[in-house]
Amino acid sequence: MPYDLPNFDEPNVLGMPQGCAWGLFDKNGKKDLLGTINLLTPEVVRAALSEARDSISISLNWPIGAIATPGYARKGLVHKVISWMDSPLQFHGYDDEIEVNTQCSSRWDSLVHFHHQLSESAYNGFKPSVSLLEQNLGKEDLDKALPTLNRKLHSRGGLVARGVFIDFKRWANKHYIQYSPFEAKRITINDIEMIAEEQSIVFKTGDVFIIRTSFTEALGQMDAEQQQQALRDAIAFEAMPPLINGKEGEVNQLVLHQDFLGLFGLPIGELWDLQALPEHCASIGRYTFLLTSSPLNVPGSTGSPPNALAIF
Repeated sequence: MPYDLPNFDEPNVLGMPQGCAWGLFDKNGKKDLLGTINLLTPEVVRAALSEARDSISISLNWPIGAIATPGYARKGLVHKVISWMDSPLQFHGYDDEIEVNTQCSSRWDSLVHFHHQLSESAYNGFKPSVSLLEQNLGKEDLDKALPTLNRKLHSRGGLVARGVFIDFKRWANKHYIQYSPFEAKRITINDIEMIAEEQSIVFKTGDVFIIRTSFTEALGQMDAEQQQQALRDAIAFEAMPPLINGKEGEVNQLVLHQDFLGLFGLPIGELWDLQALPEHCASIGRYTFLLTSSPLNVPGSTGSPPNALAIF
């Protein structure tokens, strides 16, 4: 069903900042868990399928261990390979054991990953705790009471949408705009609209748009020591440090993470592999595609590798 959405400038929730979409998708007295994923109606998905016409797919998943030391003291990939020849069973073959923080490479941030800080609330006013999110076997959120990633996507068959690629890097080079992906370059709405016009893109309801800054491309060419020098604190989707009323703010004042995840119900994808995608888009002159994503089905998950494909 199509949604009759209010104007973005209209206040929606009393006592909350402009742009807060809590309650917008609530139905029959039940609080919504999906946020903007609701816009991916059967009609929108059906239209997106028409983008897959060239029988070409491109993975958008960066290696999980691509960053030696992830930011903010997060744990990097620990990969252990187990040989069955070392076991009493004595046969040739291997298992993997993988330990990973879901924020260390390509991922989706769920709507409980970063809260609106003043209200201490995730999307739609939810206030999950560690004990509620750690849902081991027998403790799953069977009542679907939290907007976690597994409930948001797996309960509705994953994410299928029209992907729209905004190649800021190529556009900046073309127009002699100097910038580094490791500095706080702020990409404006005006920039995005100009790029979309040059790429002949008309945005549609339900689009998932992906912006290339060349961050993962540049970082992937560095060794561990070079990465640490380049990264410091600059590993967020948005410019760091945040600017609050013209002054530098702290990490807990991140603007887009609070607004997109906490207030607007818009999941954020970060650190996706955008090395092959721009070359293909430029070669065929088309910047739209069928996007599919099936995150890990971990009960209570606040983030996950996207397992994303761009299909042309």
